[in-house]
Amino acid sequence: MAADSEPESEVFEITDFTTASEWERFISKVEEVLNDWKLIGNSVGKPLEKGIFTSGTWEEKSDEISFADFKFSVTHHYLVQESTDKEAKDEVLEDVIPQPMQDLLCMNNDFPPRAHCLVRWYGLREFVVIAPAANNDAVLSESKCNLLLSSVSIALGNTGCQVPLFVQIHHKWRRMYVGECQGPGVRTDFEMVHLRKVPNQYTHLSGLLDIFKSKIGCPLTPLPPVNIAIRFTYVLQDWQQYFWPQQPPDIDALVGGEVGGLEFGKLPFGACEDPISELHLATTWPHLTEGIIVDNDVYSDLDPMQAPHWSVRVRKADNPQCLLGDFVTEFFKICRRKESTDEILGRSTFEEEGREIADITHALSKLTEPAPVPIHKLSVSNMVHTAKKKIRKHRGVEESPLNNDVLNTILLFLFPDAASEKPLDGTSSTDNSNPPLESEEYNLYNQFKSAPSDSLTYKLALCLCMINFYHGGLKGVAHLWQEFVLEMRFRWENNFLIPGLASGPPDLRCCLLHQKLQMLNCCIERKKARDEGRKTSPSDNVTNTYSGDAGKSGDQLGPDNLRETDKDKGEVGKSWDSWSDSEEEFFECLSDTEELKGNGQESGKKGGPKEMASLKPEGRLHQHGKLTLLHNGEPLYIPVTQEPAPMTEDLLEEQSEVLAKLGTSAEGAHLRARMQSACLLSDMESFKAANPGCFLEDFVRWYSPRDYIEEEVVDEKGNMVLKGELSARMKIPSNMWVEAWETAKPIPARRQRRLFDDTREAEKVLHYLAVQKPADLARHLLPCVIHAAVLKVKEEESLENISSVKKIIKQIISHSSKVLHFPNPEDKKLEEIIHQITNVEAIIARARSLKAKFGTEKCEQEEEKEDLERFVSCLLEQPEVLVVGAGRGHAGRIIHKLFVNAQRAATMTPAEEELKRMGPPEEKRQNLAADFPPPAGRELILRTAVPRPAPYSRALPQRMYSVLTKEDFRLAGAFSSDTSFF
Repeated sequence: MAADSEPESEVFEITDFTTASEWERFISKVEEVLNDWKLIGNSVGKPLEKGIFTSGTWEEKSDEISFADFKFSVTHHYLVQESTDKEAKDEVLEDVIPQPMQDLLCMNNDFPPRAHCLVRWYGLREFVVIAPAANNDAVLSESKCNLLLSSVSIALGNTGCQVPLFVQIHHKWRRMYVGECQGPGVRTDFEMVHLRKVPNQYTHLSGLLDIFKSKIGCPLTPLPPVNIAIRFTYVLQDWQQYFWPQQPPDIDALVGGEVGGLEFGKLPFGACEDPISELHLATTWPHLTEGIIVDNDVYSDLDPMQAPHWSVRVRKADNPQCLLGDFVTEFFKICRRKESTDEILGRSTFEEEGREIADITHALSKLTEPAPVPIHKLSVSNMVHTAKKKIRKHRGVEESPLNNDVLNTILLFLFPDAASEKPLDGTSSTDNSNPPLESEEYNLYNQFKSAPSDSLTYKLALCLCMINFYHGGLKGVAHLWQEFVLEMRFRWENNFLIPGLASGPPDLRCCLLHQKLQMLNCCIERKKARDEGRKTSPSDNVTNTYSGDAGKSGDQLGPDNLRETDKDKGEVGKSWDSWSDSEEEFFECLSDTEELKGNGQESGKKGGPKEMASLKPEGRLHQHGKLTLLHNGEPLYIPVTQEPAPMTEDLLEEQSEVLAKLGTSAEGAHLRARMQSACLLSDMESFKAANPGCFLEDFVRWYSPRDYIEEEVVDEKGNMVLKGELSARMKIPSNMWVEAWETAKPIPARRQRRLFDDTREAEKVLHYLAVQKPADLARHLLPCVIHAAVLKVKEEESLENISSVKKIIKQIISHSSKVLHFPNPEDKKLEEIIHQITNVEAIIARARSLKAKFGTEKCEQEEEKEDLERFVSCLLEQPEVLVVGAGRGHAGRIIHKLFVNAQRAATMTPAEEELKRMGPPEEKRQNLAADFPPPAGRELILRTAVPRPAPYSRALPQRMYSVLTKEDFRLAGAFSSDTSFF
């Protein structure tokens, strides 16, 4: 027995080879995918509504399977529909043919404008496609095609799937599919013919009917009538040039004073070529029956003017050249250039004359020099000053990149005060064409980090753009920038404020270049005020010079004011740069040194408040409300203080880095505190000078009221009195405030070292401007250019009122604000923004082109005008638009006229001859065909339901779609047969 049991145990090690073939594995994989996607069994959906193929949502899901080592992708395409109640219909489903077969006869969605080719050819709402996974792979041999088709057939039979399954054969570009659909006792075969040349006998309806009937091979003698749907497509390419409204820019006029449509500061707009290349008119006969209509090689009843349905689509020109897009793109290209201004214009223009260099080296001595004689009139000839001479020294006069006329025009545009008798006192010039200051358009500069649209920086960006595009390219940009830098130095040296900049410290919401110009203006303001103050009163009249906000607010806000909010918190980052232990101390009036020694320094040595009380008060602005000094009851005076130093974002960053590098050690912390308290120390000195005999408590009550705590207490006599003391943070040992108070001497603001050294800061700004390469400049100004382009697009869109464009502009703004807020945005992201702006410009140009072609402005009747405008806007947004009233509607008549004009131009027939020829009505009808060119595409759908293959089989749907174009002939047939009774 033991011997017998051994062979039995080996039976379990036998391998089963019954499913070993690759073919069977492939079939099981197909079945597995169909099961996963739950495509098995029968499902009946609602009948298809009209137009659902276009308006509905199509989705697809994919998987990958392989036959041996050949990979296929399986894709399920389906129209998303509401699910139907399956259980209620179970009884009915027994004898119903599958849904896809019913869809073959549905006429509601013939010729959908945008759909998968199989949807157009067979009218299916759901199907599965098996195609080679790699783009260059193809199933070419007949045996492989048959093998795949049989695999599909077996998989459908095994799973009971009623969704049609297609296999893509031949090269992908040919779009050749064969497939099958199975149901209970029925089957539909999907077959296809694709030829390059159309056989003559099949160019018309009668020939195609012959194919269809022979293919059905119906055994019944009187064949049921065939339903026919026909669509002819006519293409209009010759639009007649005068329909394109864009005027080419007059470049000559730009130089000759008359600047026409393209003055400096304005951006061009529109397409340089017609953005609409073709108009496709589809004339459709949706329900015809065989025998009603004649269409053979001799005669045809299919006259487009008689077609019941007309629909139109426009073909857009591929990437039409757009002026605004080109303008911004060309400017963006400068960002990638590496050359410096000197390399572009020749050797350094600052070499020849040493005046500028001398100015820089002796910058500090300028304070002690007498003020230069003011020049009351800025002339353009002054503005186009030494740079021209220097350029001419190095090269010939004619080689100067910008000619004088253009340069003068730009400089006058940038600096309008140069034309007036005296420089403008106001620092910003406003233009009527700009949006109101609080509007969304104006405040775009916050989001884009550019500059306000009435500012000098913004105008400069537009001028450089214009120069780059029309006048001298990169060399012109370098030349204008050089002139601009020289103009800035000229204004600094002569105390002329820069126009087109908001007053006050640099606005950190703007681009860095704008901040630098504002900084320079601050320096000019301080220098100008100092020079004027020295001229009017060299001794005590200081209030004119220093009437800054720093000393004003305390009085107005009363005792509860939060002086620390604008002082204490503002210390960081406002004054450290001017603080140092070096010898570079400036006193604005050197003649007062004696007085200083007598008053401040000696009393500092004595140090006691009693001695200080005997000093003469100095630098008072005005009395503070009701506050008095705690110890001697004198009124408390608000001192004249120095304003904190304005800073640009790069200086702030630099400063925070320096402070961070000091580390966390005690020494580092002490040094950091000293650097940050320069402004506090200055204010303490001013306060001591204005209020002799004061204490730290007095200063805190004015400067930071929250740090002086008052409470009611009962004194010895039993009376309620107010007792005040410093806050806990002020009592910390070696407190920074206490230390600063002890070191502070009673020195009025005018004799203190300046917190803001305007001379040094101005020279730093001028140097920064001088070393900018054109590429750096373009990077700085690109946000302004994009800002201007968005404003231009918004302005143009408001004239056309296209809802889809409004949405895109909002997207551009939100995208741009994210990208431009980073210091160095990526080129790719900037290109995307420019591309989006160009797209919007193209859409607006298309709208204008179509309005001009359809003559919406010429309509006399308001109703017709509205209909036409609606029709034009639909053409822009929808893939295909129905023409109301077909050839007899208002739009239809215009389209007919467009075709007639194009045909007349093509055959060179004069209008009079045309009228003579059109005599009797019969002739007229024949000549109408000449109004249209031969159809560029003919599509026909033939449908019927007949029993196949035997007379007693079930009557099942048969369908054939054909399309004929010049170089393409395709037949796509779906032929159903009964598999139970044959």
